[in-house]
Amino acid sequence: MTTTRSHHATGTTASTTAGAARLHHPATRRAFRKVTILAAAYGALSAAVLLTVAVLASTGHTVTSFMWGRSGGILAGAAVVLWMTVLASRGARWAHLRVRVLSVVMPIAIIGVDLIPGVCPPWFALAQATCALPLAAAAFLSNGSTLRAAFPKPRS
Repeated sequence: MTTTRSHHATGTTASTTAGAARLHHPATRRAFRKVTILAAAYGALSAAVLLTVAVLASTGHTVTSFMWGRSGGILAGAAVVLWMTVLASRGARWAHLRVRVLSVVMPIAIIGVDLIPGVCPPWFALAQATCALPLAAAAFLSNGSTLRAAFPKPRS
C-alpha cells in the first residue's frame, strides 16, 4: 500500500491511500448507506420514545425524571452517532472508529441499565431496547471487513 502526502495552504496534510480509494467503492458506499439508515432509525425510534414520555406526562400519567433524562439522552446520542456516521462516510477515520465503538457499547448500556429492577416500567425498557436494535445492527456493518478496509491503520 502506497501513501502520498500533499500540503494544503492551511498547513494540513492530506493522505491518499489505497484504503481511501476503497471509500468510494460501491460496496463501501452501500455499507455506509445502510449504517446511516440504521442510525437514522435509531434516532427516529428514540424520538418516538421521548414523544411518548411527553404525551404521557401531559395526560397526567406518572413519568419519572429518569425516563425524561434517559429518553432525551438516548435521542442526543442518536444525533451524535448519525453525525459521526455521515462524517465517516466522507472519510473521517476518527468518526468511523467512534461509530464502531458506540454502535457496540450503546445498545449494551441501554439494555443493561433498563434491566436493573425497578429503574423503569417494563414498557419503557421494551421501548428503549427497540431503539437499540438498529444500532446493534449497525455495529455489525461498521465493524465489518468492508468498512474497516476503507480505513486502514496508519503506519507509524
